[in-house]
Amino acid sequence: MSPESVRFAVLGPVRVRRGDTELEQGAPQERAFLALLLVRAGQPVSMDEIVDTLWGTDPPPSAVNVVRRHVGSLRRLLEPGLPARAEGRLLLRDAGGYRLLTEGDSLDLIRFRALREAGRRTAPESPAHALGLLGEALSLWRGPVAAGLPAHARTRPAFAAVERERLAAVREAADAALRAGRPGTVLPELRRAAAEHPLDEPVQASLILALAATGHRSQALGVYDAVRTRLVGELGIDPGAELRGARETVLRGGPGAAGGAATAAGLPPVPAVEDVPAGFASFPVPAQLPHDIPGFTGRGGEIDEMLALSCGAARTPYTVVISAIGGMAGVGKTALAVHWAHRVVDRFPDGQLYVNLRGYDPCGAVMEAGEAVRGFLDALGVPPDRIPHGVDAQAALYRSVLAGRRILVVLDNARDSDHVRPLLPGAPGCLTIVTSRDALSGLVGAHGAHALTLRPFDTAQARDLLVRRLGAARVDAEPRAADEIAGLCAGLPLALACVAARAAAHPHFPLAAVAAELREAHGSLDAFARSDASVDVGTVFSWSSRQISHEAARLFRLLALHPGPDFTLPAAAALTGLPLRRTRPLLAELTGLHLVTEHSPGRYAFHDLLRAHAGELLEERHTEAERQDARHRLYHHYLHTAHAADLLLAPHADPPPPPPAPEGVRPEPLADDDRALAWLTAEHAVLLAVVDTAAATGQERLACQLAWSLEPFFDRRGHWHDALTVQRTALDAARRLAEPALEARGLRGLGRIEGRLGLHHLSLPRLEKALDLFGRLGDDTGRAHTHRSLGWESEQRGDLPGALRHNQLALALFRALGDRAQAGVLNSVGWYHALLGDHRQALTHCFEALTMLQDLGDRYGQAATWDSIGYAHQHLGRHPHALLAYRNALTLVRALGAPYTEADILARVGDTHHAMGDEDSARAAWTDALRLLRALDHPDAGRVGARLSGPDGQADVC
Repeated sequence: MSPESVRFAVLGPVRVRRGDTELEQGAPQERAFLALLLVRAGQPVSMDEIVDTLWGTDPPPSAVNVVRRHVGSLRRLLEPGLPARAEGRLLLRDAGGYRLLTEGDSLDLIRFRALREAGRRTAPESPAHALGLLGEALSLWRGPVAAGLPAHARTRPAFAAVERERLAAVREAADAALRAGRPGTVLPELRRAAAEHPLDEPVQASLILALAATGHRSQALGVYDAVRTRLVGELGIDPGAELRGARETVLRGGPGAAGGAATAAGLPPVPAVEDVPAGFASFPVPAQLPHDIPGFTGRGGEIDEMLALSCGAARTPYTVVISAIGGMAGVGKTALAVHWAHRVVDRFPDGQLYVNLRGYDPCGAVMEAGEAVRGFLDALGVPPDRIPHGVDAQAALYRSVLAGRRILVVLDNARDSDHVRPLLPGAPGCLTIVTSRDALSGLVGAHGAHALTLRPFDTAQARDLLVRRLGAARVDAEPRAADEIAGLCAGLPLALACVAARAAAHPHFPLAAVAAELREAHGSLDAFARSDASVDVGTVFSWSSRQISHEAARLFRLLALHPGPDFTLPAAAALTGLPLRRTRPLLAELTGLHLVTEHSPGRYAFHDLLRAHAGELLEERHTEAERQDARHRLYHHYLHTAHAADLLLAPHADPPPPPPAPEGVRPEPLADDDRALAWLTAEHAVLLAVVDTAAATGQERLACQLAWSLEPFFDRRGHWHDALTVQRTALDAARRLAEPALEARGLRGLGRIEGRLGLHHLSLPRLEKALDLFGRLGDDTGRAHTHRSLGWESEQRGDLPGALRHNQLALALFRALGDRAQAGVLNSVGWYHALLGDHRQALTHCFEALTMLQDLGDRYGQAATWDSIGYAHQHLGRHPHALLAYRNALTLVRALGAPYTEADILARVGDTHHAMGDEDSARAAWTDALRLLRALDHPDAGRVGARLSGPDGQADVC
């Protein structure tokens, strides 16, 4: 009997035919065994996978013997008369498991794959022909793969992978149908797939496009709404870019867009998954807009003009529109920009980016373009270690990420045109709003920006604002007082808001009394006096600050010392030296009068004018000693909290202990490394500013200590560029102090970061100089840590023996000191032994390291060590041991959120399965690794993709 006379089907119920006779397959477990062999399509299936499919996580002790009985039964079914214990010609032993010969047309799955591949090859030149091939491929399906098997068996990865192939084919057929102008041919299949997979966004997107192209526009939008509701309700997420893109295509097509593909309607086609640039398909959708201004009023003419601009941008998605909103301080530029952005946000489904560039910050804490563009890249999901060095290269990457996306970008408070040029998208479909006190003539001339200059409110607009805040009855009862208030506030919305807040807090005060108080007040804001202001607006702020309690007024003044873009209640308490419970109501008092704004929960900020006013009052009413004491308390608040966070993130680190905290300073409580990471992330920009201002105000030692306490955070997050700035500041400060111990540490800190950025011509001599200084100082701890860094440098140059030697020297020093940092070095020594081929020595070191790291509670160290253990076992041929170690490592890195490390381990998991002959599991692991690397836009994606390349050289991972 020839193998060709037996035919199999698995795309639906499992069936076996010999000629015209259908064969009975036996008990459910035997059918499951056969189905597993069929979905693997002629590849060997390991005994472990067979047992897992048949019994799940709780197999009986006799599982292997039962499988062997199933093998005998299946052989007798397929080849009657086969002698007992004979292997036969169809079911063969292979790679520790079994393989069923299925070739040519003997299996419907093989036929399906051949037709699908032919359709994919044909699609670019002949979508109609491709549609026929893909339709024929889908016609082979008679239900879910291996229908009728027990549920626990059908959920195994091998069966799920085949189901994903079917969904991909449905989408490919839908795309071909749209391009061929025959969208109705795929609707039944699309409806069925969408019903079976209600949360599969690509399938739902294809259904939306097909419905719209066949004239069912309202149904298409209804599908989008239903899927969006389901995603939010069941998964707590918003629709992704592809689903939103399908909706945008439908909306752009207008009503009655029937009878053809999207291209036939003049619309750009929605790209298939394979067409999305590598690394961009899974980027998040940023939503950075601040809250809209409650009770926004005025600016009706400007709003109409701006809405017309954004409508034009939406109708012409190949034009970049930049709007520059100019005007004096306090005139309401930010309020208008944010309000406008909220009005048009639905036209930009790929997200919104916002940054306050602090171009006119009275403390000089201007956000440079490089810092802003790195923040945008982070919000867009670009891993920090993929961000190049230099602002020009970063800006180029930023523009590349935005290519093909509809993003709304708000650049608030720019210094001048040069300040924002690196932040301007080069992509069609993006709208950029820029606010500045500068005229931004460079943007108007060179970039075609539409300039819009704001003037102070006229009397009618000012009265409308007061009506919104105080009620029409109260304003109408005293129209002259209302007009006088508007005049005294110079028509500035910021000043009007402050006065309205005071009046609203005292509803029984006559407006005439409020106007009289304001008229009699005296204040100064000379730095911001402008010729187009009819009065000095400092008068308003001075009057406002006199309406608060003595302690709240003191807090208002001291807050001018805070160097960051925003602050928290604990930071405010540190400035005053008061407990949190006493500071909280003072901060509420300031926010109630609009002197401080709570721009996000628990985070507060000044307007520039108010910060300047607070600074003037501070100079007038506080001595230099009082100001220094307040700064000292604030800086120590951040230093002591950052030091505690450092020890939680890196238990083996060696940050110098800070001096005792001054009275009134209470570091924030951090329960664990997750809380530490959250605090550092929230305070990231503030901490950068504190390092800089501490170094500039004579507190060099504190600046150094804070910079070095941030090293584990920058390392964990990969913020190498910010770390470079901070470490340069720290080294300069250490050199001004002229203390060799501080200079050595500063050299090591800067050298480490330069190495991370690939600046090895700078990092290597710095580290060697640091080692020499530590040696002359007799600082063995410093020498040990520097040897570790030099070991990493050696590895980057390909000098593995040198890397091992440096780490062995570090280990010897740490052991002599009894330092717990030896735990991490033990793993490094083991790792380099493994890379050099001494795998048994590697295991000895790594298992010793693992015990110590578990005692320390260092989860990152444990993950790295399990990875090293897996690598050593893998190369010793102990594949089950390797897989167990890798599984432990993956559990830890997934909990810690380290996608590159996860991908790196998954690649080695795939290598291990491959070495075991388990190609399906290998491909599954490599595919997962490749998807992570593509999402990170990491160059290692090419290396992993090569493992997945088939005979035709094309990676089959989609």
